[in-house]
Amino acid sequence: MSRARVQSHAPDYGLLTATLVLLIVGLIFVYSSSYVMADVEFDDPNHFIKRQVLFAVLGLIGLVITMQFDYRHLRRLSPLIMLLALVALAVVLVPGFGVERNGALRWIQIGPLPALQPSEFAKLAVLIYMAAWLASRGDQLRDFSLGVLPFVGMVGLVAALIMLEPDLGTTVMIAVITGTLFFIAGARLVHVIALAGSGIVTASLLIVSGGYRMDRILSFTSAEEDPTGVGFQTLQLLVAFGSGGVWGLGLGVSRQKFFYVPGSHTDGVLAIIGEEIGFVGVLVVLSLFLVLFWRAWLIMRRAPDMFGSLIAAGVLAWFAFQLLLNVGGVTRLIPLTGIPLPFLSAGGSSLLVSLVAVGLLLSVSRYAAFTPEPERPRGVQRHQTPATVGASR
Repeated sequence: MSRARVQSHAPDYGLLTATLVLLIVGLIFVYSSSYVMADVEFDDPNHFIKRQVLFAVLGLIGLVITMQFDYRHLRRLSPLIMLLALVALAVVLVPGFGVERNGALRWIQIGPLPALQPSEFAKLAVLIYMAAWLASRGDQLRDFSLGVLPFVGMVGLVAALIMLEPDLGTTVMIAVITGTLFFIAGARLVHVIALAGSGIVTASLLIVSGGYRMDRILSFTSAEEDPTGVGFQTLQLLVAFGSGGVWGLGLGVSRQKFFYVPGSHTDGVLAIIGEEIGFVGVLVVLSLFLVLFWRAWLIMRRAPDMFGSLIAAGVLAWFAFQLLLNVGGVTRLIPLTGIPLPFLSAGGSSLLVSLVAVGLLLSVSRYAAFTPEPERPRGVQRHQTPATVGASR
């Protein structure tokens, strides 16, 4: 495809608006849900919100830079990006470099700067690298030795490094993102099903073998049997939602943030939102996510090449699955996973990378729908779009 035939234009302002509104809502509720804990633990009620604002500013700068950058250049830079991510994942495991918190070795801290979590950056690096690799494979993806084995090897290496931290939640997220890309790019359905099945079995074995992971299963199935132990967080999250009712107790009036909900400013922030602005407020927040997903879907469908479509599909799968895991966990539809809510939960690395990922989506949107026919892997019919490849098998 000639690059001269693809003209840039304005980015998707609908996506940008939904993201900015979610970011503002997130900053409000990170402060509301964290100032009590911050005052007790750090003698500074603004401790967490100052850190969140810092990473929000850095993330917005990254969003603007990425949005203005021609995403197609990332195709040739993807090996370097992947290499840097692997180095960072390895460095965090080296004694003296990694920072351990709550029994997990997931952070790197340089001097007085806030600690960074390399596994969050690995999500974006793997997405870019796999989108470039899959877009260049064509029919080879349908071959077991040329498509499936290299795919499993590359994803497995990243997953292994992250599991050494350990971090099962991020490992599952990377598996979902790359699995979605593998499916959309044109892999055989039987191979996708086999990989998904093996992943579910492996995750189940890891859950059963890990004490804290098994506690999360018990908190889901038997919370009432141990309300002050493993079931405490699950039950208190439900109390927060129930206390809010339809309209909520009022902004800042939450009672559950007074040390009743562990992680009230991180993976439990939606419960505090429900307590303070009620069921209606939660619906508004979820509606903003639906707008974001809808715009990402349109960008995926209208992308000028397979690489752009796969990037948009990966970011969409990333945010959607992360939302499902978080909302399902805090409402007791599924076991708690510790996965943060995009743009709303406190977490500097997660917020920074999420905003850069949105910038990447906006970059793709600037070149969307300006070419007559997207680039597709061999074997895909002319009337099919990359987003409908999986459905046609």
